[in-house]
Amino acid sequence: MSEILNIKNISQFHEILGLSAPEHPLISFINDNDALDKSEIDETLYNIRFSSDMYSVMYKDKISGSLGYGRNSYDFQEGTLIFASPGQVFTSPKKEDIKGKKGWTLLFHPDLLLKSNLSNKMDSYTYFSYEVTEALHLSKKEEEYIFGVTEQIKLEYSQNIDKHSQNLILSNLELLLNYCMRFYDRQFYTRTNLNSDFVGDFESKLKAYFNSELITENGLPSANYFGAQLNMSPNYLSDLLKKETGKSIKEHIDAYIVRKAKNVLLNSNQTVSEIAYGLGFEYPQSFSRMFKKKTGLSPNDWRNLN
Repeated sequence: MSEILNIKNISQFHEILGLSAPEHPLISFINDNDALDKSEIDETLYNIRFSSDMYSVMYKDKISGSLGYGRNSYDFQEGTLIFASPGQVFTSPKKEDIKGKKGWTLLFHPDLLLKSNLSNKMDSYTYFSYEVTEALHLSKKEEEYIFGVTEQIKLEYSQNIDKHSQNLILSNLELLLNYCMRFYDRQFYTRTNLNSDFVGDFESKLKAYFNSELITENGLPSANYFGAQLNMSPNYLSDLLKKETGKSIKEHIDAYIVRKAKNVLLNSNQTVSEIAYGLGFEYPQSFSRMFKKKTGLSPNDWRNLN
């Protein structure tokens, strides 16, 4: 397997692209055309695997499979936003794939967020863990919102830094991420028929798992398992389920376990420990805690009352 190039900071990224030193050490807006026109990029940097220690928001116009990430290529006519968190691995485009492409990249280092409220909110922006095939596809009006906010971010870090700069950069960055959350909600809503198919597939695979040898061999199913089965990232699947059903992957799994457990409690003499092991729990106490959290009663108390 080829070696992965790790980009540690904004300055290194600028250096790789042959750009001048960044105007701010922790955040940078890079226009793809400017970077390609002004730099002499080393031929060895095309079509390689790379990761960075930074968050990335990448806009691509009518991209067609030129960014390697996830299992499928894609071709959308609207502008596309792709998100990456620190440590995610991509494959850089081939040289011929970048001709005529329009786009930009907003990079920001986690250190930018230190001691800010935004730092505590980053985990809620789950789209940073989506795959590229689960990108955000913008309408023209949405593009205008996004471009306006990114321009404001660039303006703030490009001018003379004063005591307000950090707060304004972070405020506009948070506004950008919140807009992206809203637009993803719109995308889930407009694809509701397709999403319903995925919900049905998920429920079928959930039942099949508990009725197979996998429960004995591997224990409780994980979000990663169902994501792989449905060819999407676990975060995207969980958010899709949340939008369609009001429940995340874990909530669906727990609800199914409780239903099966109730059936066994009513129709067998199995002990709670036997039921727990049969449902994939390593420790019966974990099953009892989960059951009580969902029903308000311990498994034995529920059995005795019913």
